[in-house]
Amino acid sequence: MPVKSDHWIIEMARDYEMIKPFEPSQIRQGVSYGTSSYGYDFRISDEFKILDTDRITELDPVRMTPEHYRDVKADSILIQPNSFVLARTVEYFKIPRDILTICFGKSTYARMGLIVNVTPFEPEWEGYATVSLTNSSPVPARVHANQGIAQLLFLEASEECITSYADKSGKYQAQKEITVSKSE
Repeated sequence: MPVKSDHWIIEMARDYEMIKPFEPSQIRQGVSYGTSSYGYDFRISDEFKILDTDRITELDPVRMTPEHYRDVKADSILIQPNSFVLARTVEYFKIPRDILTICFGKSTYARMGLIVNVTPFEPEWEGYATVSLTNSSPVPARVHANQGIAQLLFLEASEECITSYADKSGKYQAQKEITVSKSE
């Protein structure tokens, strides 16, 4: 699977609305975002979910509900040491059937001990991505909304997949908000 260049990303975003809103160049204000050489640096919105540790004693992916989190809307958020928050992307993605993405956290945040976790965007998945931000440092870490948080690399398959995310009616298809773990 070859990695796709910035020319291809710009063309796909324009012709297929693969990324909306789309920034065809790299914006270097704060933590950069937009099209890069072989990927796209996406942003997080100003919506966050913080785990409510007063209401939960353990994390279980088959028993998580939105009530386990507090919703926060802010220009920035302070993530406490050894904890995490959920966020969502500013961009809405529509991944073509012959594309798979891989996501890596931006080096600016990695140098602070912030771990950005996003699963691959499967062929024909669409939606706002839910992003987990984990502070592995011993001090609080600040994250700013509408700033770059991670980079997507787009891998093109030599042929289309047999079963896409849309074909299997994936449980996170077309999500419009931060989505916690779903058991079904």
